[in-house]
Amino acid sequence: MSRLTRIERFENEVKSKYQIFNGIFMTLPFDQISNTGGLLPLFHELCVRGYAKGKNPTEIVEYFFERYMRDTDQQERESMLFRFIQYIERQVVLFDAIEDAAFGKVNNLDGRGSLRSVKDEAVALGKTQELTSYLKEFKVRPVLTAHPTQFYPGSVLGILNDLGQAIKANEIQQVKLLLSQLGKTPFFKKEKPTPFDEAISLIWYLENVFYFAMGNIYDYLKKHIEDAQEFKNQIVEIGFWPGGDRDGNPFVTTEITLNVAKRLRSTIFRNYYRDIRKLRRRLTFKGVEEQLSKMESRCYKAIFEKDVLDFTAQDLIDTMTSIRSMVIKEHNSLFLDQIDSFIHKIELFGFHFATLDIRQDSSAHDTVFDEILAFAKAELPSNYNDLSEVEKVNVLSKIEGTLRPDEFKEEYTQRTLSSIYAIKDIQERNGEKGCNRYIISNTQMASQIMEVYAMIRLCGMKEPNIDVVPLFETVPDLINAPDVMRKLYENEHYRAHLSRRGDKQDIMLGFSDGTKDGGYLMANWAIYKAKEALTRVSREYGVSIVFFDGRGGPPARGGGQTHQFYASMGTKIAAKEIQLTIQGQTISSKFGTLESCQFNLEQMISSGVSNAVYASDINDFSDKDKSTMDELSEISYKAYTDFKAHPQFLSYLEKMSTLKYYAKTNIGSRPSKRAGSTELRFKDLRAIPFVGSWSQLKQNVPGFYGVGTALEAMDKSGKWNDALDLYKNNKFFRTLLDNSMMSLTKSFFGLTAYMEHDPVYGEFWKLIYEEYKRSKKYMLKISGMSALMENERAGQASIETRENIVLPLLTIQQYALKMVQDIRSEVVTKDIETYERMVTRSLYGNINASRNSA
Repeated sequence: MSRLTRIERFENEVKSKYQIFNGIFMTLPFDQISNTGGLLPLFHELCVRGYAKGKNPTEIVEYFFERYMRDTDQQERESMLFRFIQYIERQVVLFDAIEDAAFGKVNNLDGRGSLRSVKDEAVALGKTQELTSYLKEFKVRPVLTAHPTQFYPGSVLGILNDLGQAIKANEIQQVKLLLSQLGKTPFFKKEKPTPFDEAISLIWYLENVFYFAMGNIYDYLKKHIEDAQEFKNQIVEIGFWPGGDRDGNPFVTTEITLNVAKRLRSTIFRNYYRDIRKLRRRLTFKGVEEQLSKMESRCYKAIFEKDVLDFTAQDLIDTMTSIRSMVIKEHNSLFLDQIDSFIHKIELFGFHFATLDIRQDSSAHDTVFDEILAFAKAELPSNYNDLSEVEKVNVLSKIEGTLRPDEFKEEYTQRTLSSIYAIKDIQERNGEKGCNRYIISNTQMASQIMEVYAMIRLCGMKEPNIDVVPLFETVPDLINAPDVMRKLYENEHYRAHLSRRGDKQDIMLGFSDGTKDGGYLMANWAIYKAKEALTRVSREYGVSIVFFDGRGGPPARGGGQTHQFYASMGTKIAAKEIQLTIQGQTISSKFGTLESCQFNLEQMISSGVSNAVYASDINDFSDKDKSTMDELSEISYKAYTDFKAHPQFLSYLEKMSTLKYYAKTNIGSRPSKRAGSTELRFKDLRAIPFVGSWSQLKQNVPGFYGVGTALEAMDKSGKWNDALDLYKNNKFFRTLLDNSMMSLTKSFFGLTAYMEHDPVYGEFWKLIYEEYKRSKKYMLKISGMSALMENERAGQASIETRENIVLPLLTIQQYALKMVQDIRSEVVTKDIETYERMVTRSLYGNINASRNSA
């Protein structure tokens, strides 16, 4: 490993190379009208100098026109801005590719958090046996979601991958060719993708990255763990939402769900087929080659087979185990590592490859249940809606009968019931791991969980191999969650169901909507306390609880540095599994290449080990620190809810941000808000457009608002030392502030400083800016740092470089937004459609640049 520091390696391998390759990129002839590549650096320099002098985006753009395009008409000027957007989008891709190529050099792949370091630490601390015992039970499950926080179409992702490989190999001519291809490849999607399209995009990562990274991890553990042959725990599993996530997405049909499951099975067999062909080139021995040939034929046919197969995953394992024994006895154990590696992959991926989750909002089930009641299709009392919660749970747990989708008139009911039948179908084709969870968004009551459990039983599954998973999202729902689960655990029928499922209950906790609802500090603290309370209740009833975190990508959606977060949970929170959603740019940035995927999966495993085996009791809150955390979060919560209740909150987002333009980008299959009403209501806002709109303004409100107010209150009330003690004593709190610093680092109020003088929104803008300054001041004070993210300088440098790349893009976006406002106010007379299109087009590069998130 190089003796250079991580920041020095970043400077050498990423920043310097970007300057070189960007220089090449800017000279390539992409357009025949004018020298865009020559003018963009000049515009960039004007942006940097302009903001330093307090200029606004409109002044900067108009000064550029006057200085460098004086003899051009308005149409030529607008065309130049659109070409700038195209160039900057591609600069972001270039930087992504360079970071991907340098990942192994910038990060110490065998350093802290790697499996190797976990093993070495266990030896050093004399905890080898404890480590082995923990790894036999522990699992991590990244769940890939279709939430669209990255806008690269498939063709661009392919170029990004190839570009990274060429840069890594220093193939300059190939880089130039790929940059030329990139310059000609469209980024804008003319049509919205279907949920199946989204699934295909993410299956690419399964086929080309996760398959190998997970295999490498499992191979390593089987080689280095004690009693390797007894180690049967598939420590890494992959969850999958595209095609199964129905929450607010009317375009997810049963047919799409089934087709996604078929594609997952088809893809894993394509990978098996390739591996068998490689094995056949080596295992050319008598008695072995024949068995491999038969297996190869089976797997090839299975790629195209749509129905239930006439063999199982265990059959493949048995065949390979037989071959393994023969190679050991008769052929000197030649190529045994390759045989073992292939067996391990079958153990990991079976016929399912990834586990498809079904998700729907609780309100949708209420509608379905109303129709079930109206048509008396199940044995429910006529006064069902008047029953208490406990009575409803008891009635639902004993309900009998059989429901068929075609018995009902409403399409909603038909689709909900058919999605349950689809689970049964997928399990028959792909195995139980193919699809075995039904997640209920916006869970508030025990009866909402039991309604789904009852529907599953009424769809022909008396003792279902399906886990019903509540998703608690808002702060009040998180507080109420333990009581909800207690009602379920006390119901003998549901408890019997959990016994059949291994005495295990999965519970999902939603950071992104919690952050939107209660602000950054309260959302994270409410989830932490809910985990403690849910763990306590579950242990009381002999239930092993598994938490599934909807952490999103950026801190504003509950994300941030994953390793530190899970390494800080303590002993009072169940930690046998780590499950979290991975979405958008976080998939490509953290799991987009073999090196980054394996590194980040190992970091997740390490964080669980670090918390449970090495230092868990150190992470527990003392009573005094817990009291301080309560006080901070309550003050923060009030500040955020007061801010949210401001009469200009929604109209500011609607009029001054890019919120309404998300629906025009065609980046995802889901509508941008939950309800179809024309009036903007806070409860209908989806977390991604909400967080994204603040991000585009460079005012990352959901990631910091209220934190500064809370810290300042402690300072002014003479309790600063309490807050300081909390920061010094508790890793969880430090991690929260580190992540919030990332949101502050990505904020730039110079971009929107012109809003301070807006007659309608000037005071509201100042309110946000004052909280930004307050948060920055007090986070630096409590951390002892002189600059934000001073403790993570490579990450800081990456963010600063990305923000610098998109500065002209942000300037163009704000110029276009202001122009739209002026046209609507009849201050100027121009074509509003051109500027609205400019705003929409500028969304792409700005979001894609924000990879530093999880």
